[in-house]
Amino acid sequence: APVPHPACVSSCGVLSAIRVTCTGSCRVSNKANDAAWVAEEGYFNSALSLADKGSLPAGEHSFPFQFLLPATAPTSFEGPFGKIVHQVRATIDTPRFSKDHQCSRVFYILSPLNLNSIPDIEQPNVASTTRKFSYKLVKTGSVVLTASTDLRGYVVGQVLRLQADIENQSGKDTSPVVASLLQKVSYKAKRWIYDVRTIAEVEGASVKAWRRAQWQEQILVPALPQSALPGCSLIHVDYYLQVSLKTPEAIVTLPVFIGNIAVNQVPLSPRPGPGPPPVVPSAPPQEEAEAVASGPHFFSDPVSLSTKSHSQQQQPPAAFGSVPGAPEPHPPDGSPAPHPLPPPLCISTGATVPYFAEGSGGPVPTTSTLILPPEYSSWGYPYEAPPSYEQSCGSVDPCLTPRS
Repeated sequence: APVPHPACVSSCGVLSAIRVTCTGSCRVSNKANDAAWVAEEGYFNSALSLADKGSLPAGEHSFPFQFLLPATAPTSFEGPFGKIVHQVRATIDTPRFSKDHQCSRVFYILSPLNLNSIPDIEQPNVASTTRKFSYKLVKTGSVVLTASTDLRGYVVGQVLRLQADIENQSGKDTSPVVASLLQKVSYKAKRWIYDVRTIAEVEGASVKAWRRAQWQEQILVPALPQSALPGCSLIHVDYYLQVSLKTPEAIVTLPVFIGNIAVNQVPLSPRPGPGPPPVVPSAPPQEEAEAVASGPHFFSDPVSLSTKSHSQQQQPPAAFGSVPGAPEPHPPDGSPAPHPLPPPLCISTGATVPYFAEGSGGPVPTTSTLILPPEYSSWGYPYEAPPSYEQSCGSVDPCLTPRS
């Protein structure tokens, strides 16, 4: 699309030329928030001459111009180790021994990611793991953890529905189950640098000994950059849903895509259905099966787990939740609240700990100032947390209601 813009000059004097350039590039560094770039690639670089050699009378002068942007230009992005920047720069060339005058303006590009172009994007996400462990010195048991989501791809403001099935085949209670939405940004510098952030986190209850349990929750996808950043070879963005237990240590990771055009098919149930079989654990060893069968009180019917905490129910930090021009929360007076469109562009959010693919250096915490495009949107971080699974289903059982 063309980028029209007037170049205004308020001066009086002799000039050699007035030039305007339009550039798009990606730059990556080895250190967080460092301007010493070690890798760079360009996407477009165009220049125009708006005025020839001569003089300008006193007053304000306007020189309209426009550039045609390539369709392959990647979406704007800014992170602690690199950024994709598009800008226009105007320069007034003056005669020799005179100082040239320059100014620049950054503009933002959104190259929409259509989730429907990703294979099997509408299919449920299912993965499972089995962990065998010892307790009380001589006893052994196992835990089967299965996690699933209703889709593989989401847009900003959409609800991600997750389900965790836990089978505790031991006489020891498990630790609380935790689900985290993670963002992983990969930067290709002299070596790959990975910046991993926790976007949202939900904690459920523990599973009692010799019990089967099922946990269902929801995460509202906040303003996030799109997955992959097509068109850029130096920065890559991935998202994952990680469901884990600390005791025994068990982790299931599901890939998730964030795009700009929603999946146009009806979401399927997170429960496995017709189609390719999900990843399931192999049959347990004979001695383990006998131990389960001989368990004192093993219940085959699953129980529902409650939610202990939800990060989206807490007051968001100012840098994470505020967007220039965002409206104040609508008072609960019964009148319908407006539903502005979510912003299609935002930079990375969340706490970060970068780590490297090689080398012996340990993780070093970093900080990155959240910089949003000025007046790009009026939508902010959700002021209210999404309803839990039990609340959305209208359950009246008070023991199933999540605790804040």
